[in-house]
Amino acid sequence: MAYYLFPPDAAPASIAPSVGRVKRGVGTTGAMHNGTTNGTTRAPYPYNSDAEPNNPTVIPRETLGNFHFTFLIRHPRSSIPSYYRCCVPPLDKVTGFYDFMPSEAGYEELRRLFDYLRSIGQVGPGMAHRDSNAGSAFDGPKSLDGVESRNEVQFTNGVHSSQGVDSLDGVDSVNGVDSSNGVGHPNGVHDSNSADSSNGVTRGVEVCVIDADDLLDNPAGIVEAFCKSTGLDFTPDMLNWSTEADQQQAEEAFRKWPGFHDDAMNSSDLKPRQHKKKVKSVEDENSEWAEKFGDEGARIIRQAVDANIEDYEYLKRFAIKV
Repeated sequence: MAYYLFPPDAAPASIAPSVGRVKRGVGTTGAMHNGTTNGTTRAPYPYNSDAEPNNPTVIPRETLGNFHFTFLIRHPRSSIPSYYRCCVPPLDKVTGFYDFMPSEAGYEELRRLFDYLRSIGQVGPGMAHRDSNAGSAFDGPKSLDGVESRNEVQFTNGVHSSQGVDSLDGVDSVNGVDSSNGVGHPNGVHDSNSADSSNGVTRGVEVCVIDADDLLDNPAGIVEAFCKSTGLDFTPDMLNWSTEADQQQAEEAFRKWPGFHDDAMNSSDLKPRQHKKKVKSVEDENSEWAEKFGDEGARIIRQAVDANIEDYEYLKRFAIKV
């Protein structure tokens, strides 16, 4: 989750000592400390370390450059109630999460990470597959170019964006494949450390945003487009995990998060939904949440959903279309 790459409570960023590069020289010990100094315990944040210019995360830009980022998003009206359910009885005893913290939704942080990676050229300006009617976030009549955000941060490709925003669905890195090391990528663009550029602007890997509803409506199409964007070979068996070996691998991967992935654990493949998800009215949503979680739970969920819709819709503009 992008949420965990950022300082708590929107505090100014500084690089986490555990991942910062140690500078050795006269007067240094080669160590970066966090938590205890001269026998005095201090809070984990803020770190006693330097910040990087314009980097809103606690991770060095050099380290972020080792990953090929894909952004998985889900509408807050689906993700927030799902997460709230994991933090209240009876599921809380399984998950070990006993307090719902709206800030952990993470949409704000995901948007900020997305914008930052675009601003330094690690992601974009190329877009993962979009159909002929989808337009582009970078050119054409349906362009997002020139759209200004609240903080008006100028991107290197001329696009303005926001410095603020959340996602339960986090950021996926494709196992560190296609890192930003100057190597040409199979999608025809170069990463953010490459000097190659047709217009003098650094070019990163394609913008690859996947919306969970699009994935559930068209699994094969979205996964194939994802594979094309990230340089992987798509095979239909990627949508099936019915073998004993597959199930064992899933159990090991999800063991750390009991209760959060039960539906996935009890499945064996990914097929298209027979009917697209119907958008409910606000009144119907509130009524459904109140029935499941009580009036106070419904109020908390509604507040969290409304707080994150803007950031979700911003990211949705960049989602793969097939």
